[in-house]
This record gives sequence, structure tokens and C-alpha cells, in this order.
Amino acid sequence: MKKVLIINGHPDGESLGAALAAAYRRGASQTSADIREITLAELDFDPNLRHGYRQRTELEPDLLRAQESIRWAEHLVWVYPVWWGGLPALLKGFLDRTFLPGFAFKHRPGSLWWDKLLVGKTARIISTLDQPAWYYWLVNGRPTYHAMKKMTLEFCGIKPVRTTTFGPVRLSKEQVRLSWLRQVEKLGRTLR
Repeated sequence: MKKVLIINGHPDGESLGAALAAAYRRGASQTSADIREITLAELDFDPNLRHGYRQRTELEPDLLRAQESIRWAEHLVWVYPVWWGGLPALLKGFLDRTFLPGFAFKHRPGSLWWDKLLVGKTARIISTLDQPAWYYWLVNGRPTYHAMKKMTLEFCGIKPVRTTTFGPVRLSKEQVRLSWLRQVEKLGRTLR
């Protein structure tokens, strides 16, 4: 039985992101997977890593539970919108506060290298855009893709990291959005 954690990084509980997370869960529920969910908008935490890594900031109970769920999971599903070429502030703050040294990675003394502490996990990123996905890729170089996939998840040992991107959302018709939800539900059924 695969352990799946779905993380909804959209700050609006009534967003397309919430619907996409629910669609993945519907699909995954048709398998033997054990499923947990984290909806960042429902957590109580300060997203600001106030002292960087210089001074430890105690984790709120919601973040401690989130870390436990991330440790537990074999497959992480991240759902979020791309805003201004980056992650929503709430998701960025969640990563800053939870993917800490000693939890997600460990610096090696006297070295530029690090140990990846989340090896053995896989991930799926499901993101939305207000531009066509091909434009985001060819013209803008997919900055959020690189930040999340390469510089965060793979940095900590999570791989493979597969991605699915939908857009443009703002001009999309209901029929198109329903098609996206069906695609994500199918991803859930395959646990990819």
C-alpha cells in the first residue's frame, strides 16, 4: 500500500487548486493507497523564517504534524498556482519553515556538499498558470518548475519529480477545467 500525501498550496480553499487536489484524492481513493492531505490555508503558522538558519524558530504544532506526514509519505503531491513566476507566499513560507536542515537535508561539516534526507520519496507537481504552459516553458524558462523540482524537492533527495501544468486558467472555459480535473483524477488512479 503506497502512502500518499497531497499538499494543497493554494491559499484559497475554493480555488481550482482545491478542486485539483480533490480530483487527485478521488483517483487515489480508487487504489489501495493510504492517503493524507495538508491544506496550507487551514494551518496555523508564521510563514516567515525570521532568523534564517542562524537561530532556530520553534515549529508550531501544525508544522510538526506536517513534517510527520512528509516523513510518513512515499509519494508527495503538490498542488499550487504559479504567481509572478513563483510559488504563492504561503507555500514558500511552508517550505522555508518545514524543509529545514536536519529534516530535509543536512550540511556536511567543512564541505559545500549536503546529505539528502528525503531519499526514497517521489513527487508529482500539479500547477496552474494564467498563460499557456508552452509559453511559460519556451519564453519564461519555467522558473517555478526549477525552484520547486530542482532546487527544493530533488535537493532533498525526492525523485523522480513529475510535473503537470495547466493554463491559462483565467480564460479557460468550464469544459476545459473539467478536462483538467479528469486528467488529475487519472493521475491519482495511477499514483503518479
